[in-house]
Amino acid sequence: MNKMGFGFLRLPRLDATDEKSINYELLDRMVDSFLEKGGRYFDTAYTYLEGISEEAMRKSLVERHNRNSFTLADKLPGYRVKCYDDCRKYFEESLRRCGVDYFDVYLLHWLNGHNYAIAEEQEEFRFLRELKEKGMTKKIGFSYHDGPELLEKILLTHPEVDYVQLQINYLDWESSAIQARKCYEVVEKYGKKVIVMEPVKGGTLVKLPEAAEALLTGASPVRWALRFAQSLPNVEIVLSGMNTMEQMAENMKQMEPLTEQELQLCMQAAEIIRGNTAIPCTGCGYCASHCPKKIAIPDYFRLYNEYERNSGDDWKIRPVYQGLTQNFGKASECIVCRNCEKNCPQKINITTWLLKVKEKLENT
Repeated sequence: MNKMGFGFLRLPRLDATDEKSINYELLDRMVDSFLEKGGRYFDTAYTYLEGISEEAMRKSLVERHNRNSFTLADKLPGYRVKCYDDCRKYFEESLRRCGVDYFDVYLLHWLNGHNYAIAEEQEEFRFLRELKEKGMTKKIGFSYHDGPELLEKILLTHPEVDYVQLQINYLDWESSAIQARKCYEVVEKYGKKVIVMEPVKGGTLVKLPEAAEALLTGASPVRWALRFAQSLPNVEIVLSGMNTMEQMAENMKQMEPLTEQELQLCMQAAEIIRGNTAIPCTGCGYCASHCPKKIAIPDYFRLYNEYERNSGDDWKIRPVYQGLTQNFGKASECIVCRNCEKNCPQKINITTWLLKVKEKLENT
């Protein structure tokens, strides 16, 4: 069993501080390896890396491999749509950036209560249906960040969709904020296939607290997380934002479904991890892309979590923070506009946590 898909959000970089400085030599090798090991599904979106992701897809995949050798998924930024014609504008720009004349899968990006209202007002589902009828995409659906009640309403209203992309990992499975299990069960109820995003929760499930790692023995923490997502019967694709050849080799190994006993171990590990993680940030960057002060929120939260786990290492962590502030806004420069919180899929009280970052990492 291997259901891996290659997500083009977290790509290898030439400059660690610049997410758009793509290391194409390494990315090309990763794309080739993914295909050689049997992978087919590649995922991007109009807004990923401010369009650089789609361009990278063209350069590393489309221009170097036969179009029939891969499945390409893209997403419409429906929350930016002001009129029906905008759907066509964004779709055609994505085609141009990717260098293709159709997508295998085309999704509405990031549906929640607010964005679903826009989708209905601008008839974005009608646009998807028309694309499918014209052969411009083979499958349609949406990526989703909200609760099970709204999800059921959407699937009742739009039975035409083929896929729902959900955030699923064993840490979020019983989360009261993400409600991964309940959302998965709604999609299963309506007979739709699931595409999984954030199976390792932005790296949170890569390096575990010692007590959690002691439970999940016999394989790497990454492998446990990927097996959890791939074990769900309605899951068709599990996306991973790989950026090293080592990650590629690990992720493309064949995997066995979890046993019931192993599933329970994952749930026990999740309880331990929740007790050791101050800020449940996945590093998606949606907050930072909407910040008028250009505060490196995900990077600061990663450092804060590290500080909370190992406060004795503050002498190592503070210089890293200070280095980042040379190119980005400081935590103390937050103007509490809350654009970050409006755009956080994890529903984190970001402005409150930035005050704590300031207190622990900025004040000496």
